[in-house]
Formats: sequence, structure tokens, C-alpha cells
Amino acid sequence: MLLLAIDTSTTAIGVALHDGDAVVAEATTLDARAHAEHLAPNIQSVLTQAGAEPSDVTEVVVGIGPGPFTGLRVGIVSGRTFAFALGLPVHGLCSLDALAHDTWLGGHRGGLLVATDARRKEVYAAEFVLDDRGPTRVAGPVVSRAADLDESWRELPVAGRGPLLYPADLARPAVDGGEPSGIRPLPLDVSAGALADLARRRLATGDALDGLEPLYLRRPDVATAPPTRKSTLG
Repeated sequence: MLLLAIDTSTTAIGVALHDGDAVVAEATTLDARAHAEHLAPNIQSVLTQAGAEPSDVTEVVVGIGPGPFTGLRVGIVSGRTFAFALGLPVHGLCSLDALAHDTWLGGHRGGLLVATDARRKEVYAAEFVLDDRGPTRVAGPVVSRAADLDESWRELPVAGRGPLLYPADLARPAVDGGEPSGIRPLPLDVSAGALADLARRRLATGDALDGLEPLYLRRPDVATAPPTRKSTLG
């Protein structure tokens, strides 16, 4: 196995390679606006790190969001195109699941809220329970103002950039430096390495993945204009 993982649902434009045992290469660029410009160089970077060629890749997984329309689409389309060109299977996974999985890999257990930037003064959010078997999503994803999330959600530890953007509503910071020894700070963005590891585990156990339909959760800002009277005449 050489699994290529791509996620562009958050500020992080992430790419990773997983050989079935571990992540062997990862490249991440933080840029909220230039996903298309950074993705191809990051794919080339992980291939170079691993000493691999595109033809060595056996499967592709993409984060399907939720995320802002343009950035999310870049990752999904690129992953599907890469897979199509090489005749490879391509899978999708909820990006919030990957953030929760990264949190679990970091040693955290118990309840967790994942809240990422949805722009328009909103967050994409989902509730998880992390136990020794892994993370389980129990509610969401939703798009909402942070202040409008259920109070029980807003009392949970939070992974993602939500607390940095809306500290008055998500009071528990994403990184507080007070974790016990051996437990990593809660992640801010989706790690392509965590996405790859989660996909590999689900594929190994036969658990369902999520398909390739993007989780936009709301309509894009730009829509096709309705036909005018002139265009319908004749």
C-alpha cells in the first residue's frame, strides 16, 4: 500500500503518504486563500520525500469537508483527477473526523468538540467521543455561529481554530499548554497524516468510508444566474 491523502478543508493545505504501517511523508502549507497554488507542489514534495513516483501510489483519500467551497473543491478535484489518471481507487472521509482522529492519536480521551472556520462568522462543528478504540462522531457536522451551538458542546475541549476565532463563545483554548506529559496539544487544522492513518485503519477493518460528495453544508456564494426573458425567447 502507498496511500496518498489530501485535505484542503481548512487553512492547512495538507498532503501525506502512508505505506500501510506509518506515515512516510507529509507536507503542509498554511494559507487560507491559495489552496490551488500550494497543493501540486506539496504532492510532489511528499513523493520526493518518500522516494516514490506517482505510479507507486495504490490508493487516494481526500478530505470531503465540511469546508469553504473553493478551497475544499481544490483538494477533492485534485485527488479524483490523480486517481483517475492512474486508474486508482479514491475514497472520501469527513475532515472533522480526521481532526478528531489526530486528537485521539495525541492521547486525548473523552468528549470533544471539533470546530473549524466556516467564515461568515460561523464554524463547522461536530461532537465526538474518544475512547481507547478511537473517535466516534455522535452529532454533526453542522454550520453555525459559535454562540448558537448547544451549551453542552461549548463546554467541551475544542480541536480546530474555533476557540482562537471566537474565544468568548468557545472558552476553552485549542492549545493551553497544560496537558499531562505525553499528550499533545489539541490540533488546529486537519493533518493529512491523520487523514491517511484514519483511512488506512478503516480500510483494514472494512469500516465504511464517506464517499466523495463534498460536505459544503450551505450554498456557495456564487450561483448561476436565472435565465432572462431575452434568453428564453425564440
